[in-house]
Amino acid sequence: MFLTVTLTTFFLFGVKIKMKVSGIDIESSVEKIKQQIEADKTLSASMRATFDLLLLIVNLLCQRLGLNSRNSSKPPSSDQNREKQTINNSSNKSGGQKGHKGSTLALDTHPDITHKLPVDHTLLPQGFYKEVGYETRQVVDIEFKKVVTEYQAQILENEFGKRFIASFPDGVNSRIQYGNGLKAHAVYLSQYQLLPYDRIREYFTDQLNIPLSSGSLYNFINSAYSKLEELNVLDIIKANLQKEKVLHADETGININGKRQWLHNASSLKWTYLAAHEKRGHDAMDYIGILPHFNGVMCHDHWKPYYRYDCRHSLCNAHHLRELIRANEQDGQVWAETMRLFLVNLNQSVLDEDGVISKEEQADYINQYRAILKEGEKESPPPIPVKGKRGRPKKTKSRNLLERLQNYEGDVLRFVIDKDVPFTNNQGENDLRMAKVQQKISGCFRSEYGAEMFFGLRSYLSSCKKQGVSGSTALALLLNDMLPNIFTPAE
Repeated sequence: MFLTVTLTTFFLFGVKIKMKVSGIDIESSVEKIKQQIEADKTLSASMRATFDLLLLIVNLLCQRLGLNSRNSSKPPSSDQNREKQTINNSSNKSGGQKGHKGSTLALDTHPDITHKLPVDHTLLPQGFYKEVGYETRQVVDIEFKKVVTEYQAQILENEFGKRFIASFPDGVNSRIQYGNGLKAHAVYLSQYQLLPYDRIREYFTDQLNIPLSSGSLYNFINSAYSKLEELNVLDIIKANLQKEKVLHADETGININGKRQWLHNASSLKWTYLAAHEKRGHDAMDYIGILPHFNGVMCHDHWKPYYRYDCRHSLCNAHHLRELIRANEQDGQVWAETMRLFLVNLNQSVLDEDGVISKEEQADYINQYRAILKEGEKESPPPIPVKGKRGRPKKTKSRNLLERLQNYEGDVLRFVIDKDVPFTNNQGENDLRMAKVQQKISGCFRSEYGAEMFFGLRSYLSSCKKQGVSGSTALALLLNDMLPNIFTPAE
């Protein structure tokens, strides 16, 4: 028992700390200990099993110590003592450089307020003067104020005392109410800028002197989402995504009322569709109804359920680059660094050629790709089955990566042969990011319907933004029962 505790302390604390301080080779140290255990014939079978488990824990812990955002899917915020990227010093002066097109404010041809400034004649020398023009300067400012519109419906009464009242405009139903412009602005701050309810209430009170309750804000959001359903906006987005040449798919975990669910994304350069489901796999994707009807190229991160769909596939090479870095840094795989540099340079070559390279160049790159993997076979051979041990022998992460790059060669290199296919699936990951930011701000979504409203409105706003329609304009149109011109049914 004492021996077990001592070894546990050594493995879990001593080696771990030394590795971080002085860079001891953990792998070789563990291998020596394994040999010593094998050589000691006095150990019982249970003690050997205990030591095997402890050594496995050591390996797993040490591998975790070396993981960061460069060589895994961990976010940069989790990196300990991360260094800020430094900007290379330049001999150029600060400010815009020669040939750079600036973004200076342009003079407005229709200013809201005009002040004419006459010359003070008392400061002029004697003589005769005539006006020959004026010099213009403009000040761009902003004004916060509420605008109250009053409708006075005329009342007429006939000789019998019966009254007739003029009709109010559509939507003017209460004695006093909020206008659609205010509602659109409030929904924009909540669903696009992700401000919490209390901060939006404070903003309207302090800046505009308009009292706004959380219940009213919820009603505004609910009204906007109801308009999406009435106008079939989400169905139009789904139909357009099904017709795209390239589709990005991704998923991430979210918290809805304390329960873990999965947010699924299908998006393109023009359209975004977000939907939550209690399941992560193909049941959710079938229910959402986009991927089963898609026939183009689907970009994803090699999650197996995506391969259930009958379309062409493209794998995210950003994931491959991180895994190759890990294989090189933690497993010492030289082929992995060679492959990483090859993929980076290949992507740059494709970009330099505007996405189109000749058939001869394609064949040459494919041969280089296969040659690197062939060298990888020497460094990371398949595991040898142990006689008498049941099941398939466990493969290393490097071996699994090598086999994936071999078996899915066409999907890894699809960006080389198809101009429309990107190098990574970053578009899909970017379209999920704001939902994660919202969860980080609020902690979770309080209800399934609240999450449904958020994802529906984000799908609408993201699709508008991608096609040049601002979020505030999109919401103002929506609350007035109109849509931007981009929302025409897919043919």
